[in-house]
Amino acid sequence: MRAISAGSAMMFVVLLGTVSLFSDATYEGGRSLIGQFLQILGSSALAVGVAAGAGEFLGYGLRFVTGYAADRTGAYWRLTILGYGIQLVAMPLLAFVGQWQIAIALLFMERIGKAIRNPARDAMLSYATKQMGRGFGFGLHEAMDQIGGILGPSVVTLVLFLKGGQTDTLGIDGYHTAFLVLFVPALIAIGLLFGARFLFPRPRDLESKTPKASVKGFQRRYWIYVIGTGFIAAGFADFALIAFHFERTGALPSYLIPMLFAAAMVVDAAAALIAGRLFDRRSFATIIVAFGLGSLFAPLVFLGSLPLVLVGMGLWGIGMAAQESIMRAALADMIPVERRAYGYGLFSTLFGVFWLAGSALMGALYDVNVGYLVAFSVVCQLIALPIFWLAWRSPDPAAA
Repeated sequence: MRAISAGSAMMFVVLLGTVSLFSDATYEGGRSLIGQFLQILGSSALAVGVAAGAGEFLGYGLRFVTGYAADRTGAYWRLTILGYGIQLVAMPLLAFVGQWQIAIALLFMERIGKAIRNPARDAMLSYATKQMGRGFGFGLHEAMDQIGGILGPSVVTLVLFLKGGQTDTLGIDGYHTAFLVLFVPALIAIGLLFGARFLFPRPRDLESKTPKASVKGFQRRYWIYVIGTGFIAAGFADFALIAFHFERTGALPSYLIPMLFAAAMVVDAAAALIAGRLFDRRSFATIIVAFGLGSLFAPLVFLGSLPLVLVGMGLWGIGMAAQESIMRAALADMIPVERRAYGYGLFSTLFGVFWLAGSALMGALYDVNVGYLVAFSVVCQLIALPIFWLAWRSPDPAAA
């Protein structure tokens, strides 16, 4: 099958970006509430930290299996649709939950859905973005994704406000209503996804030779890069823990907490587009600057006054943009083309291991002294920068 044209590649990226927009409106709307929702249900900071880390571990760790399955079977669309379907029902179902243990189980369900769909989807994107620039293609997809990340938290903020948040009478019913509203973008996303499948049944011939479950073909550069991104994962606090902190300290009204997440997503969307364009010109420098800025969020978010918190959430958004755009774009050229989904899945598994360990430790450190959490977060992410430099100094696997 011939490669799709540049125009078709752009259309494919935009269409998947639109799916991601409504998907993000669903699950980011829910995730912007989950921290304070768990606090209201009686959870501890340690439980939130472990749950956030374990959820991310599931979301990343299972991609090793699903990425291998995608390359082996060629069922990229089936895995993508299945994963989105599971993910998109999880957050709205919180509308019927009254125990924090069940809420965490649904959080895990949402992450499992993401694990199923991401390697297959990213593999398809990696082929389409080859012609338009990997940085720009992944950056455009992430920007559209985060428009949904702005829309979802904004909608649930309005719902919480209307349910009494402005008068400090907000109760669990307000959160249940907010979660229920998320069924609307979920259904839109599923409809668009089937439309994309109809228009692009095979965006490129992804049914390459059957891969073997081994690490053969992944060069030294890939493994060094994995270690660097692992330190980023370990030191990057999940928003659930940040929201838990805001709810516990009363730094701002509960109904406004999702808006901080939405504001971070505004920064995320803009940073993804800018970083993507810069990455196609100066890949190494862009990664260092983006992750260097993102590493500074913790002292501002956890220790600062409200103005500094806003700056910190902006830096947190830059860190998110780097993870979801240029980090994925850089990875594409480090993986043999016939093993793209498996390579993304293996990378994500290791990323999830670091995320789980870091999140659990940060939750424990928060219960002891929030300053320990801040120090751990900053140091971990700064350690990653020289490791990225070592990765870029290593031989190019494509040349090898």
